[in-house]
Amino acid sequence: MTQSLSRRTVLQGLGAAMALPFLDAMGPRSAFAAPASGFPQRLGFVFFPNGAIMQQWTPKGEGAGYELSPTLEPLAKLRDKINVLTGLMQDNANAKGDGPGDHARSAAAFLTGAHPNKKGEIRVGKSVDQVAADKVGELTRLPSLELGTEPNRTAGQCDSGYSCAYSSAISWKTESTPMAKEIVPKLAFERMFGGSAQDRKQAAKRNFYRKSILDAVSGDSARLQAKLGKSDQRKLDEYFSSVREIEQRIARAVADQTERPVPEIQLPAGIPRDADEHIKLMFDVLTLAYQTDTTRVATFMLANEGSDRQYRMIDVEEGHHSLSHHQSKTDPMLKIQKIDTYLASRFAAFLEKLDSIQEGDGTLLDHSMIVYGSAIGDGDAHNHDNLPIILAGGGQGTITTGRHLVYDRAPLNNLFLSLLDRMHANVDSLGDSSGRLGNLDA
Repeated sequence: MTQSLSRRTVLQGLGAAMALPFLDAMGPRSAFAAPASGFPQRLGFVFFPNGAIMQQWTPKGEGAGYELSPTLEPLAKLRDKINVLTGLMQDNANAKGDGPGDHARSAAAFLTGAHPNKKGEIRVGKSVDQVAADKVGELTRLPSLELGTEPNRTAGQCDSGYSCAYSSAISWKTESTPMAKEIVPKLAFERMFGGSAQDRKQAAKRNFYRKSILDAVSGDSARLQAKLGKSDQRKLDEYFSSVREIEQRIARAVADQTERPVPEIQLPAGIPRDADEHIKLMFDVLTLAYQTDTTRVATFMLANEGSDRQYRMIDVEEGHHSLSHHQSKTDPMLKIQKIDTYLASRFAAFLEKLDSIQEGDGTLLDHSMIVYGSAIGDGDAHNHDNLPIILAGGGQGTITTGRHLVYDRAPLNNLFLSLLDRMHANVDSLGDSSGRLGNLDA
């Protein structure tokens, strides 16, 4: 007979503790699948730098009858589970008398809605993810998770006199404390499943004996399987397969970096040589974080603001930031649009993975709210209105999806207030917010 399980059930063994995905046995005991309210609400923010070619980004039409743009075509399979939002702005990313530095202000203001201090001490504002983490973080092992693909920088100046901290962080614990993001997939993975000094010693012991975390908890896993129904056994098998695949890919990436180093590029140990694999791995780690309820709040910087990364995997040899100063020239605009489409495709693959994970009568994506975007509209104009923003996920039925919503210079932080309400992390204001964003549940 299938037994009921606590949502805090973990597998134990050889110094390892492994969180589990939500199983039917953890939900309400009913002949029906668990309702959406029986599962946690997840909140995420995925940032890309340098703006976009907005002519190719913006959909045609409004409401449910809109037509996906060429850049957003990779999201076609998920059209009914996303909203494209245009006309939102992040006004405090504008100069306001501080002169150049739009890239630094873009990242700093993206989730804060505050204007960064250019001279003197680092100061901007608390970000929406950390407001949520303060309210719901005690319910999970990690209050929040910050991921990226390019290094944190807290010293020096990166954009026209602004501290490098602004360009390399979107998550701010306080107005003067950026949250350091993890850029090494293996370290992010180990942080999720054991981050103390003792945990690291135990992880080293497991590596010595060439045991993965799945090997370490195999005994406890077998005992648990015997208690579960067929549906939960299948879910657990799929989850273990996903964990095993990520472990193997991380191991291959580390081995590849060790055995075939690239002399002309200095990378921290453990970062995949292939930028595409790096991005996919970080998205997979984020998926596991949500799936295991290790955290309900996360941010992911696909690259630091102002990044001049080359996207050779799509035959773009020039740097991203350099191309973004396109001066309306056709060739650089086409290459920027290729980058925009590529990044959208990686986001789409992440959403498809979330949508493949069943939770009661819905999916993990149905129980999430994931914002994708930038605080620069056009990279050449460096404008901070009419931003490229996508809101993915149904927020447990509180958001009507499948639409193109057009606003008239509404603060982006109004969207954030609306999302915080759905996280039961209500606050009266955030940054330059002027109220809640309308039409989300219309």
